[in-house]
Amino acid sequence: MIQMSIMMYLHVMQELLFIVTESPDGGLTAHCREHSIHSQAETMEDLKNAIIEAVHCHFDDNEKRNIRLQIISEDFISA
Repeated sequence: MIQMSIMMYLHVMQELLFIVTESPDGGLTAHCREHSIHSQAETMEDLKNAIIEAVHCHFDDNEKRNIRLQIISEDFISA
C-alpha cells in the first residue's frame, strides 16, 4: 500500500531535468531536456532562482514540479 502511494505521488509530481554547463562568456547556462526552457546566471544560486522563475513562466499553472540539475563540467589536463 505504501509503495503504491509513493508511485502515485511520483506520477503526480512532474520532474524536469536541466543540463547545467559553464558558459564560454562566463557564468552558467541551463536548458531543460523535456521542454523549451533556458536560463543563465553568474552564480549557481542565481541560476537556481532563474530556473524556478523560468519554469513558472513556461507553465503558468500552480502544479508543483521537481527540478533535477545535471551539472556538466569539463577539465583538461596534459599528459
